[in-house]
Amino acid sequence: MKRTVYLFAFITCFILSTGIMFKMMHWPGANILIFSGFLLLNLVTMPMYFYHKYKAAV
Repeated sequence: MKRTVYLFAFITCFILSTGIMFKMMHWPGANILIFSGFLLLNLVTMPMYFYHKYKAAV
């Protein structure tokens, strides 16, 4: 579980940083990358992280 949380966190950070770089360079597809990065962060990475922390505390 811990490995998958870190894997999804890495993928999310990579997509967000790539989207920010695309936005600064005015390349096409930046909005899609940033949106998908935040969507992945909110719907996958954060729930998995909080579930892992809750499971470790109990």
